[in-house]
Amino acid sequence: MVRLDKVRSDLQKLLEKEQALQCVEVRADTLDEALADAAVQLGTRVAYLEYEVLEKGFAGVAGIARQPWRIRVYENEAAVSKKSKAAAKVAGGTTVAEGATEMAHKDGEFFIRYFGSDIYLKVTEPEGDGKPVSFQEVMGRLQRSDTISLENDDIKKYVKSGTGGVYESVGLYRHEPSADASFVVDVAMDETQATITATAPGVGGAEIMADTIANALSSQGIVAGIDLNKIDDFVDHPVYGLPYVVAEAIKPVDGRDAYIEYNFETDRSKLKMQESETGQVNFKELNLIQNVVEGQPLAKKIPAERGKGGKTIFGRYLEAKNGKDINLPLGKNVVVDSDGHTILAATNGQVLLIADKINVEPVMEIEGDVSIKTGNITFLGTVIVKGNVDDGFNIKASGNIEVYGTVGRSSLIADGNIIVSLGIMGRDEGVIQAGKSLWAKFIQNTTVTVEEFVIVADGIINSNVTARKRILLQGKRAAIIGGHLFATEEISAKTVGSSGGGSETILEVGLDPQLKQRMTYIADTKAALAKELEENGLDMQTLENMRKVRRVLPPEKDEQYRMLQMRRQEIETETAQLEDEFVDIQNRLRELKIIGKVSVAGTVHAGAKIFVRDVKDEIRTDIKSVTFFYENGFVRRGKYEAPDTNITKQVLDGYSST
Repeated sequence: MVRLDKVRSDLQKLLEKEQALQCVEVRADTLDEALADAAVQLGTRVAYLEYEVLEKGFAGVAGIARQPWRIRVYENEAAVSKKSKAAAKVAGGTTVAEGATEMAHKDGEFFIRYFGSDIYLKVTEPEGDGKPVSFQEVMGRLQRSDTISLENDDIKKYVKSGTGGVYESVGLYRHEPSADASFVVDVAMDETQATITATAPGVGGAEIMADTIANALSSQGIVAGIDLNKIDDFVDHPVYGLPYVVAEAIKPVDGRDAYIEYNFETDRSKLKMQESETGQVNFKELNLIQNVVEGQPLAKKIPAERGKGGKTIFGRYLEAKNGKDINLPLGKNVVVDSDGHTILAATNGQVLLIADKINVEPVMEIEGDVSIKTGNITFLGTVIVKGNVDDGFNIKASGNIEVYGTVGRSSLIADGNIIVSLGIMGRDEGVIQAGKSLWAKFIQNTTVTVEEFVIVADGIINSNVTARKRILLQGKRAAIIGGHLFATEEISAKTVGSSGGGSETILEVGLDPQLKQRMTYIADTKAALAKELEENGLDMQTLENMRKVRRVLPPEKDEQYRMLQMRRQEIETETAQLEDEFVDIQNRLRELKIIGKVSVAGTVHAGAKIFVRDVKDEIRTDIKSVTFFYENGFVRRGKYEAPDTNITKQVLDGYSST
């Protein structure tokens, strides 16, 4: 005996198998043959198919160069929906829309139709809190003068459980064929639409069935675009005397054109100023520069899509346009990734869209001043300022910085060289840091740190300047007045100090400035640790005396003593490490091959202090044309030695934007 649950299980498996077969690809000499083949594979009719042309066929010339059609074929939504409803009805299951988050509320409905000699009933169940169909109301509508018989038990069952979206026979009536409803099919001249125009049935006449409409369309040769849902709606809610659309051509869908998806803001007006956590705007941080690094993806081309062909209601193919391709917007300093679609930065710099081309500029040129109009500048490349850098505005660059004008109370930090044509006036707050060298007309009241050379034309006044190689002043004035200058190899100038004394002028050479600064830091840290260790010892001694008197310390005092012990060990360990580092630096400084010298072509005024390898020579009277150097533990004074001028003639890199 076959059990009902076994039948339901088998039908459910069959339904899942059918749903898994979503599409097929077929080849045939003609489009009609290909559709017929697909209909067999999908187990449906040609009228229920939709397709996409993968390769358009060609009949050839006299059979030569024939090209078969290749299409991808799908069942349309109406056919799939109808299959699902039928399977759910047989299996006795219900379906819930995937992802539904809210229950719809809808009253149940019923429809009574007269097809042939039978009375048919369709009942839909309520949804959510909707009202169910009333048995009494249904029976009241079924009791007509021409009703012959009714199946009450079936009616009760259908009212209670619904009919699964289909019409079920529930009785007989006296049928008058001459009074049946009728309809005609009209087809548009361009084959894009089919309509039916129906006449209402007379007394005892039958109404129009869905299959009757479908058969009439098929007999007219209509095979595509048939809307089964509209036909079902017509049966439920007949429209008489007016054209009613039952089939429409499947319109071709043109493919989307290719386009560029940018990873940076192409509309500079949308770049926003930096805001603090409180919402205050920093007008110096305008964020007008979009920095990128080498290899960073800048944009991607989304390829054009193929068009999806349509068909008339008679199944004739309607051509669709494929999307238009576009060229990659390649400008300067960009490359294409291996995928052929992604644009990458070929260098560090600023990404710009210029004339619809993506460019990466390694050199940023500012036509005027760095001021409130530009804000602070942070750039992965070289920055050229054709004006001044106003007080309070800063520049950071991974390449060089060149300023045609002056630099005020500002910060200039570059990984490369810094060139200031008209001098630097830091007003005791200016900071210059270069990963290579600094060229300037003059430096005044500024802190300068460079890895290679400082080359100045006129003078350095009241500034702290550190260079790991040389500080050279070679102009007509070339004076060092006040401040503290530190270079490993050499300091050269025309004048050092001032005739009236004034600010203290200190020049140091012969040691690595960074190592010397580290030694100073270590010495200061060791002194602080020694003081802390002394205080630690006093605190521990106090607690030990308390223990001798009380024999046992209170818990909080005992914990304090334990913490003091731990800190004492940390201080001793840290002091030992610093001592080892200090000795290591001393050894490295002793091994330094470059002894260092200070050369002054003009006058070294009294009061200046010269340090060579940490040995001091304090100038008590003016000296002219002299070179200071180290020999046998003393600072010696010799004949003036001019510096190597080839250093000032170096060719700077990092300025070419090509």
